[in-house]
Amino acid sequence: MKRWLMAAAMTLTLGTTAAGQTSLTIYQDGRVLQRRILPIRLPAGLSTQRLALGALDPGSLFPLDSGVAITGSSYDGAVDEANTLRRAVGQRLGFSVRLPNGGRDTVAADLVGVDPERYRLLDGRITFERPGTPLFPAELVLLQPTLTVGVRANRALTTLGLGFFSSGASWSAGYSVTLGNRGAARITGQATVAAGTIRVDEAEVQLLAGNVGRGSPKNFGRDVVAMRAPQAAMESAVQQQIGEAHLYTLPGKLSLTPGAETSVMLFEPASAPYERSFTVRGQLPYWGELGQFGEETTEPVNVTYVIKRPLKTEFGDRPVPGGLVRIYERDAQGRAQLIGESSIDHSAPGQDLRLDAGTAFDLTARRVQTEYESRKEGRQTVAMASYTVTIANAKDSAATVEVLETRGGEWSIVSSSIPAEKVSSTITRFRVRIPAKGEATLTYRVRVVW
Repeated sequence: MKRWLMAAAMTLTLGTTAAGQTSLTIYQDGRVLQRRILPIRLPAGLSTQRLALGALDPGSLFPLDSGVAITGSSYDGAVDEANTLRRAVGQRLGFSVRLPNGGRDTVAADLVGVDPERYRLLDGRITFERPGTPLFPAELVLLQPTLTVGVRANRALTTLGLGFFSSGASWSAGYSVTLGNRGAARITGQATVAAGTIRVDEAEVQLLAGNVGRGSPKNFGRDVVAMRAPQAAMESAVQQQIGEAHLYTLPGKLSLTPGAETSVMLFEPASAPYERSFTVRGQLPYWGELGQFGEETTEPVNVTYVIKRPLKTEFGDRPVPGGLVRIYERDAQGRAQLIGESSIDHSAPGQDLRLDAGTAFDLTARRVQTEYESRKEGRQTVAMASYTVTIANAKDSAATVEVLETRGGEWSIVSSSIPAEKVSSTITRFRVRIPAKGEATLTYRVRVVW
């Protein structure tokens, strides 16, 4: 066992991947597909290789060369003290102890077993307490997780190419939308990559955007590390479709090391038209009983920006990975000010981006239920209710606010002061025009059956 551990320790020094070639595909859910070309002389036929590749899923291991087969592997990721103690069972260890005068001395004891720990002192007695701080021989301590892999090659090679999955790194998309005059917005997009337990130098990095299915995940650790800035950080990523997802190849090469994060442009800045809308949500419960509620309530007026993305346009033909969108508008001095944040899902080419940006300051709404009646019709209950929505506008310009009522089951708008638009079987919309420095009132009557 000691000879094997000494060989493993040598491999940790000599078999590292710094001199090899590495490419990574990072998924948004934390998975990382690593492809490594290791500078190892591989003989024809069967051989055993011991490698230090960091934390990985040994069940995902596959060769990159069609002339190479993996015949089996064993993986030891236990670099902690508890597992080092298990390796030391049956051996004599040294222990550092503090002397009464403040100095230190070293004593020896044989490790008999663990869970619980038992030690045989030199006089033959057994103790369940550690004689001191254990001092482990170097050959017992794994500085990195170790992979022992059986390889069969149909010819001699000077490199060994392996692919495998690990976890710890992830990436996210972020966008800045700056609203301009005449209904046009400038959009920029960045990918921010955070490395986890992975440590590599000069790696080609690709980011995969999409909902890629996975089985039961295995936890490989979540140490926080990050990456050095790329040499070509001012260039944008190159996008391509792969399967039912989209792949972004980052420019240059990145080194995954502790201490920093890296952002790279997903695409060149683009322009697109936008529309702003104001919405007041309804008071009807989606399911169940419609009750009587006579108190007047103040309703928020929600603000939404829709970035229009028709096909065959600069921004419309581009897939947009899901992420955080920050919305800016310039003040009178030309300074960009944040006016909203929103999250978006993956958006295919041609899909508009709907950005919920908070609530309006100068638009206010009040709602009150003015009438209510209900009666039994067999096993069903039929209720009739009337509502008044008053919207005030403190702006210097007129505004249109959409009032939405949403309800499942059997229901209908019986009458209204403004035409009711049936958007779907569950949504009815009223478009209320409010003059500058004025207010407008909407009244409607609802019939609900449950």
